[in-house]
Amino acid sequence: MLVTGLLFVGVTALVKVNGTRIPAAESAFLRYAMGLVFLLPMIGALRQSRLSLRQHKLFWARGLAHTGGVALWFYAMARIPIADVTAMNYLAPVYVTLGAALFLGEKLALRRILAVVAALVGALIILRPGFREVGMGHLAMLFAAVFFAGSYLLAKRMSDETGPAVVVSMLSLTVTVGLAPLALANWVSPTGSELAVLFAVAALATAGHYTMSMAFAAAPVTVTQPVSFLQLVWAILLGAVFFGEGVDPWVVVGGLVIIGSIAFITMREAALKRKMRTPAVPATKF
Repeated sequence: MLVTGLLFVGVTALVKVNGTRIPAAESAFLRYAMGLVFLLPMIGALRQSRLSLRQHKLFWARGLAHTGGVALWFYAMARIPIADVTAMNYLAPVYVTLGAALFLGEKLALRRILAVVAALVGALIILRPGFREVGMGHLAMLFAAVFFAGSYLLAKRMSDETGPAVVVSMLSLTVTVGLAPLALANWVSPTGSELAVLFAVAALATAGHYTMSMAFAAAPVTVTQPVSFLQLVWAILLGAVFFGEGVDPWVVVGGLVIIGSIAFITMREAALKRKMRTPAVPATKF
């Protein structure tokens, strides 16, 4: 999980390096299109899956949700500090908790409600509306987290029905198709160096998802989740050292508040699973 955090922070750095010349939707499309080469080993599992019409619909619904999240994330990444993007990205698990209660029928106890409220307060600390200008990049990240949460909820349902290789392959295929019309609507010819950077983004992101899957298979979420919070540390250091973004204490405080709420929700869910299962065997699905 430590390596996963470093890989994903590397992704954000490379997107930052590419800048804003290439539109966000096109950058995201090129990243996913070039990343399809990494799916070649999964073709066999995808062909043998024999998905039903219902499963196809759910996978495409997830692809559309993830398409919106990815496009907004690329837009935000090129316009606001890396630490802001990373901290606000932690809102996605909070939205997942709300979505699970609204759409999957999961109970939302008072403690979890308070944790969600705390996370939203953390987001307000980062944004500080009225005390600083809230740019389009920050608004994009707020909505990106919502789209990613929808994607994760659908992934949770589909992971119970199909294998990880199928889930990852269908995500890459559907997001590539979903981003194509957005990219073609405002196409800017990329340079060789920009394509090289986006291919590196695809490589690092694919490696990050692989190492994250390894972490989830090796340990329960109560172990892996706290390590993932180190991404905020790497993001702050990266932005300060290589991009001259400085360290905004309010972003740090807001990020820690969000992280604290996620840690509480994670521990509560783990405790409930231990009570519900006999024997209690920690298991995480991705």
